[in-house]
Amino acid sequence: MAHEHLHFKQDIAVEHTYGKQIRVSLALLGTLAGGTLLVSSKIGEWLIYGDGSFQTETLALAGALLLGAPIIWHAIKSLLHQESHMDELVALAIIAAIATQQYVAAGTVAFFMLLSELVESRTALGARASIESLIKLTPQKANRLQPDGSETEVMVSQIKPGDIVRVRPGDNIPVDGDVVKGLSSVNEATITGESLPADKVPGMQVFAGTNNLTGALDITVTKAGKDTTLGKVQSLILQAEHTKIPIMRIIDRYVKWYTPTVLMIAGIALFFTGNINIAITILVIGCPCALILATPSAMVAAISAAARLGILVKNVADLEEAGKITAMVFDKTGTLTTGRLYVTKLTPANGVEPSTLLSLASSAEKMSKHPAARALLEVAKQANLILPDADNFQETPGKGVTAKVAGSRVIVGRESFLEENKVNMSNVSSPSLHEEQGFSTLYVALDNNCVGWVGLQDKTRPEAKEAVKDLFALGVKRVTMLTGDRDEVAGRVAAELGCTDYKAHCLPQDKLAIVEKIKKDGYTVLVVGDGINDAPALAAGDLGIAMGAAGSDVAINSASIALLSDDLKRLPALVQLSRKTRFVINSNLAFGVCFIIVGWSISLTGLIVPTLAAFLHFAGSLIVVFNSARLVRHGEELSHHTGDVT
Repeated sequence: MAHEHLHFKQDIAVEHTYGKQIRVSLALLGTLAGGTLLVSSKIGEWLIYGDGSFQTETLALAGALLLGAPIIWHAIKSLLHQESHMDELVALAIIAAIATQQYVAAGTVAFFMLLSELVESRTALGARASIESLIKLTPQKANRLQPDGSETEVMVSQIKPGDIVRVRPGDNIPVDGDVVKGLSSVNEATITGESLPADKVPGMQVFAGTNNLTGALDITVTKAGKDTTLGKVQSLILQAEHTKIPIMRIIDRYVKWYTPTVLMIAGIALFFTGNINIAITILVIGCPCALILATPSAMVAAISAAARLGILVKNVADLEEAGKITAMVFDKTGTLTTGRLYVTKLTPANGVEPSTLLSLASSAEKMSKHPAARALLEVAKQANLILPDADNFQETPGKGVTAKVAGSRVIVGRESFLEENKVNMSNVSSPSLHEEQGFSTLYVALDNNCVGWVGLQDKTRPEAKEAVKDLFALGVKRVTMLTGDRDEVAGRVAAELGCTDYKAHCLPQDKLAIVEKIKKDGYTVLVVGDGINDAPALAAGDLGIAMGAAGSDVAINSASIALLSDDLKRLPALVQLSRKTRFVINSNLAFGVCFIIVGWSISLTGLIVPTLAAFLHFAGSLIVVFNSARLVRHGEELSHHTGDVT
């Protein structure tokens, strides 16, 4: 039922968008019809009937009423609901113009005001189009495999974790899950922001809403409906759209005083000049559409740009906060590093070939699910080694494995594990690897004799060093790395990336204490992590970012922002977007205030008539909208970045 409820809400959202588009289209037709009547009245006046004729006045009045009615009706509804939307000022200006028989002026004012609102609505619809298209990415139906191997087409709402679904080339994937059969390339740009397709093989994770490109995949469902990564994306964006930054709340608080103030100024101008046109012009100029649009238009554009980059903001106030950070706290494993082990050194004993050492270790580890086993098998595959089958496989968690390979007993594991099994270590000239190099070490024994060791490392992400460098360039003063790993490993990674400091052997409570200490030192702290153990620190920071679409649900819920891509270059892009958004908002507000003050000053001289005021008002709104629209293109260069997709 929960999944059906999600689809119901999605359908409502889509219907709401279509309904709004229809209303905008009808409003545009009405505006064009009213404008046509006004133009016809002026043409009739110039070419046929002359000034002040009944025919031209009737056409002008009809146009003014058609154009002015929506504005006046909206103003009345706002007053009845004790709300202030600034339409009251324009409505009074239109009524005053009609009352003084300035029908063309009334119609022109209404025409440009409606046109301004239509541009605002159409821009908002366009900005939301890419966001709301996420709702359509997940198919409504899926092909579920039955135990006998047959397929049944069912609604996605009926899919449960544990089911197996088949996705053919060209189809969108309907669920989050793990590939159990098939090879394919999947376009994950909608989730991770990465432009290059990711190759998928059995055992790899896929996400709902991504597009299967080349081959058929059988997928074991892990999450469906609102629980999928795409479902979380939709929820986060809709949540962000209903939040406000502090300056928006301030405007809302004082808006009720604005309309009476403008009415008072218009009344004073009418009293001293006796010119109704000046009062009408002041009302039109005073309608602060540029001010009202200044912040929301910029925030909608910024949220759209962030979503395109795979940066999901829960609250727009967090987007503003990102530009103020002065300290970064990173979790190491899975955030600054890939979270995967790689074989980086092979040291065989005297008389043993490196290929023999690798073959023995890989064969024994073939049945293990440990990350070290995966690293060994990957290198063996790259070396085109043919691995013999292993018998009598046994794994001792945290220590190592034993198996029979080609009739001989092979042991792979820690030095202490080999010593427990009475292995002779004298065949290895240097059995203890210097840990300051940051290696994890696996020793390999054949028939109770050590034949060498294998060094493994968790590599740093290729873009991590550049991202840290960019953060320093943006004014970040401190970059701290926290990890539960050994001090030697932490020191190597921190030095490689250029971190200012690090802390090893960290438990979740230690990470929390360090974040709170950095905040007490006067820094604005952004914490980046990906696991359950990072959740307390993520919640404690001034801003928390959950890293990676496959990150822990606890981490994503604890963080302020979810970074769906594993590409760390999104972090400097987020800081830049925040600062650019703040600059755009401030410039919009400054323009809006100057427009009103300068417009009023000139209006008092009588140089601006109501029709010109309406046109200038329309132009001012366009300037603000187009200034904000610049944010939509932010970070386009990252769309071509070929970061690691994991």
